[in-house]
Amino acid sequence: MFNRETPESIAQTRTVSAKAILTNTADLRQYPYRHLAIASPHGFGLTSVTDALMAAEALAPYGWDLLNVTEFGASQVVYAFLRRR
Repeated sequence: MFNRETPESIAQTRTVSAKAILTNTADLRQYPYRHLAIASPHGFGLTSVTDALMAAEALAPYGWDLLNVTEFGASQVVYAFLRRR
């Protein structure tokens, strides 16, 4: 799910990994949609919630607002949902 994240794959899934945001390897300049999900699997960095929030914070200067953070069932992935202003 979080292998090579190209602009096309991000647009197709409407999801980007927190790791790609935090390591500055995600290119969202041509992202065509208003909503985006940041996925943060357990075990990437400090904690999945912290990583998701740090990634959302990193996108705030580029016009993205955090809407919600959640984990679905036992998925082992935390999602942060954002909307572009």
